[in-house]
Parts: sequence; C-alpha cells; structure tokens
Amino acid sequence: MKQYIINAFSDQPFTGNPAAVCILDTWLPDKLMLAIAQQNNLSETAFAVKIGQNYHLRWFTPAAEIDLCGHATLATAFVIMNFYDTSLDTVCFDTLSGRLSVTREDERYQMTFPSYNLTQVPITTDMLDVIGVEPIEAWLGRDLVLVLDSEQAVRECHPQLDKACHLDGLLLHITAKGQTDFDCVSRSFAPKLGIDEDPVCGSGHCHLAPLWSKKLNQTHIKAYQASARGGTLYCTLSEKQVLLSGTAHVFACAELFLTNN
Repeated sequence: MKQYIINAFSDQPFTGNPAAVCILDTWLPDKLMLAIAQQNNLSETAFAVKIGQNYHLRWFTPAAEIDLCGHATLATAFVIMNFYDTSLDTVCFDTLSGRLSVTREDERYQMTFPSYNLTQVPITTDMLDVIGVEPIEAWLGRDLVLVLDSEQAVRECHPQLDKACHLDGLLLHITAKGQTDFDCVSRSFAPKLGIDEDPVCGSGHCHLAPLWSKKLNQTHIKAYQASARGGTLYCTLSEKQVLLSGTAHVFACAELFLTNN
C-alpha cells in the first residue's frame, strides 16, 4: 500500500505540518488504521476512499480517530490532484464534520471549513498554571483559545502539557496579534490526542480566524503558526465558514507492507 508524507502549509522540506496520506480502494479495519497512525507517529494520518464522485476521508492521530483536521485534508487533496485524479481542480470529501471541499488555485489549496462559535469564558488559575503567564482573554469552542498580550509571549511559552489535559476544550491554542507581516500568531497543543504541539493546525484556525476577524474588523486574516517548524495560513471569513488556504510539499512516498513476508 502506498503512503505519502506531505508537508502542509509549506512549500519546502522540514517546515509546515507533515501528514501521512493513504488513498485506499476499500476501508481497512479501524484498528489497523490506528496502528498505522501510531507507527507513523505524526500528528495525523489520513485515509481516503473514492465513493462515486467524492472521497470519504478519515483522520487518525496516534491516539484516536478525530472529527476534523485541516492540514491532513489539504495534504490528501494535494495527493489526489497530483497523483490520482490529476485533472481535478476541486475535491469534495465526506467526513465526520460533513462535506468539505478543497480547490486548487495556482500554488495554493483552499479548503472550506465550518467556523466554530466561541464563547468568552472566565480566566482561571488552572489556565495560568498551564501556560505560565496570565492570558488577557479566554474563549471556548471545540477548543480552548487563550489570548496573550504579545507575539513574543506566544513564541516563548512553555506550557505544562500534563496539566493542559485538565483544561476545557479538545485542543489548546495560544494566540496574539501579529507584530510584523502577520495579522495573528498562534501555537496549538493537543495532549488529549497524544500530540504535544501541532506544528500547523488548520482546524484550530476555524477558531482563531473568526476571533481575529472580529478583533481586527477584517475578513482576510494572514496567520502564522509559530511552532518550531512554522507555517503560514491565509484565512477568509464567509458567513459560517472559514476558507483556509496554503501550499503543500511532497516530502516522501513509501510502500507499506501490512502482512508478514
């Protein structure tokens, strides 16, 4: 079985967020897909099966199946458009989060994702204990978003991830207004899913882009994920959706041997 490693939200090696992608004829057993994700030890491994004109897409972390993953969706669309259905400029995916589409526009791939509703919540001592600094705001959707007072604070943060598992929300995002070429900067952590830091979190920007769109009063947000690998996302707000755009780069293509020789 063939597997691709794609760096999403990047156009070069060793940056962006790597995802493993497997295009299947039929579904593998869930336990086997989880085992492959554990063997890969990347934040996500994506599996897709073509059914009719669309693809069904599933995402696995090393710990569990999840309901939404931005960078692995972009990576899967990149693989399909460049190695399987090369005439396509748009791919539609049926997922646990509903119908998602990815469109190729020159060198970028644009994804249409649902926008999360955020509710401002009180800042707690637990939040301070986890990130080591006091946030200026806290917001909760599927994930917890903590707004810090500077880009430097985001970059220098060393969260206590064992304690982060006790906070509300599936993932933890810390963010601040950008000080240079970006409207906002952020970092994303997912210890509940077996991931310490997500290098570039697409689904997280379904929280972050709406938040900064309201704060900055603009519909286009250029976002930077300030992880060690780093990555750039171009976000556009459209009613209850977020359009996420980015580039992708092929790092590796491998053959998986799933039976004993």
